[in-house]
Amino acid sequence: MPPDNLTIPSHVGIIMDGNGRWAKSRGLSRTSGHKEGLETAKRIVAHASDSGVSSLSLFAFSTENWRRAEEEVSFLMGLIKTHLRKQYDFYKERGLRVTHSGNLERLPSDVRKEILLVEKDTSSFTGMRVNLLINYGGRDEIIRAFKKYIRSGGLPEDIDEEALSTNLDYPDIAELDLLIRTGGELRISNFLLWQAAYAELFFSDTYWPDWTSENLDEAFSHYSKRQRRFGGVPT
Repeated sequence: MPPDNLTIPSHVGIIMDGNGRWAKSRGLSRTSGHKEGLETAKRIVAHASDSGVSSLSLFAFSTENWRRAEEEVSFLMGLIKTHLRKQYDFYKERGLRVTHSGNLERLPSDVRKEILLVEKDTSSFTGMRVNLLINYGGRDEIIRAFKKYIRSGGLPEDIDEEALSTNLDYPDIAELDLLIRTGGELRISNFLLWQAAYAELFFSDTYWPDWTSENLDEAFSHYSKRQRRFGGVPT
């Protein structure tokens, strides 16, 4: 559990970066880094759940990641598929509801099947929501939301923030409170662009496989010291 004096954000998003560089620094293959990154994700999910986070969005595979070597992409797809099924007892034990944000269409059929199954099997769980971003891009989500709005009979001249936001992948998830990126890079890489409009940002130099509950508590500590004004002036 984190220290009692911390303000815990409701919705946390994490860009889990640094798996490949972590592996390279140890003379290992990039795939070894991705395997270790999965173990880290499980630790962080558990700590976030214990801390009282309501929703945790994890950037697992972006729409741009298809540009990577075919061998690495195939490995990642296989890792996602087997991990979703293998961790069901972990989800059930903690009551974790698993959802997916992203474009399902380009994903391999067996990966798509596993995503839909885990969503269905955990849909009644009432604990923290674990939102997996797989084949996800913020721009792509906004474009798909606009097309969905038009297909439902909406007129372009009538669209507003509410109309578009209700057509996002999961409109019931609160906007992002805290956006974390590991691995030392200082960018958000097309991650939850709409939902992150007023998110607090926390960048960590630590590679994702080395992240622990203490790193997450450090992010919460920084968040607790922020004054969120949402464009207004504090009174």
